Amino acid sequence: MSKEILRTKVKDLLSMEAGQDVLAKGWVRTKRGNKEIAFIALNDGSTIKNIQIVVSKNPDTESLLAKVSTGACISVRGKLVESPGSGQAVEIHAEELEILGECDPVRYPLQKKDTSFEYLRTVAHMRPRTNTFGAVLRLRSQMAYAIHEYFHKRGFVYLNTPLITASDCEGAGQMFQVTTLPLENVPRNKKGEVDYSKDFFGKQTSLTVSGQLEGELGATALGEIYTFGPTFRAENSNTPRHLAEFWMIEPEMAFYDIKDNMDLAEDFIKSLVKYALDNCRDDIQFLNDRYDNSLIERLEGVVNTEFVRLPYGEGIKILKEAIANGKVFEYPVDWGTDLQSEHERFLVEEHFGKPVILTDYPKDIKAFYMKQNEDGKTVRAMDILFPKIGEIIGGSEREASLEKLENRINELGMSRKNLEWYIDTRRFGSCPHSGFGLGFERLLLFITGMQNIRDVIPFPRTPKNAEY
Repeated sequence: MSKEILRTKVKDLLSMEAGQDVLAKGWVRTKRGNKEIAFIALNDGSTIKNIQIVVSKNPDTESLLAKVSTGACISVRGKLVESPGSGQAVEIHAEELEILGECDPVRYPLQKKDTSFEYLRTVAHMRPRTNTFGAVLRLRSQMAYAIHEYFHKRGFVYLNTPLITASDCEGAGQMFQVTTLPLENVPRNKKGEVDYSKDFFGKQTSLTVSGQLEGELGATALGEIYTFGPTFRAENSNTPRHLAEFWMIEPEMAFYDIKDNMDLAEDFIKSLVKYALDNCRDDIQFLNDRYDNSLIERLEGVVNTEFVRLPYGEGIKILKEAIANGKVFEYPVDWGTDLQSEHERFLVEEHFGKPVILTDYPKDIKAFYMKQNEDGKTVRAMDILFPKIGEIIGGSEREASLEKLENRINELGMSRKNLEWYIDTRRFGSCPHSGFGLGFERLLLFITGMQNIRDVIPFPRTPKNAEY
């Protein structure tokens, strides 16, 4: 009785020694050949690389090969041999070929030609089978692992914060409501307002825009925590940098001041980029060669460069000097205005030529929870600005003073109704603490070199688009 052969992934087959009997399964990338032999490029998603299957044509294989088209799923049993061709060390000489799933070559949406990313977004259920999106999704998976590994090694506690919340962390109001009220007959109170007491949670609730406020609760009990989960923003934006559903990594640390916060954020993002270069080289090399031949250079530049730390006021001066010397920006530059992506990228790409951590923003353009500086005008905020991206990390030292926090909430006219639990952390054992948020998809844009944020998430959610 012959020994059963177990399936081996393509990634492992390519590094094995020739002479072994093997079993491979995957999807056909291409098929070519002549009257005697067919060459099939097989990929199973484990690597950007394909393995070549060589099939001798005879009466037994002709009918099967006729059904093997691009996109078909097949199983191949055969001998792993040294490849005489360039590009691969080994190939499989097929002894048994089985079609697991035929593919209609006429209707298959991934034809053998250059296809635009815009078109591929319309067939997002199939685009993971392309080389590009296979590489992007493997990188996404590896980066998620690297994030958990980074914090785990440093003793951080992984905290799951709620996706459904009654508070608005950002204060922008652009939140998706969560309700079970009948929309065709919404109950109303005596004032004619929506009666949320009849709703599932008994109050108005929404999908979260951030886990930060709840993360602070964890930090003031566990010391150092991080959240990593989906967040949602109902912003009617169709730019290449915005999604309605995206993922955020948000660490919060007790006893960290703004300098500690910047040190951690810089080390964190350098570690992630280095992990990608060390562990995902084939996929990054493919994206570098295919789309952006400066990608690897940029990634290595981040790892080997000390970030510039620049006060907001100094940044405004640099931008104004650039304007005086003929630089044209679409948006105005004045102290007290929030910088746009064009301003951020000028500082990073043209002026310094390296990542910049911008600090000490005017308090009027930052969130209520940020610690105020002694000047009364600025807060201990920090944004990390990257080439090609602009802002990739935003954070701050948090306001630890109960009096100052309450005064800021009152200044902004915010409702305290759903914030008393947060204010309690300043009443009961308040401590210095800091944190930041890294947009996962923004990180992936940088690591992959992709130009549109919709192309680094499997199923993008944008205005008027919620397929799948």
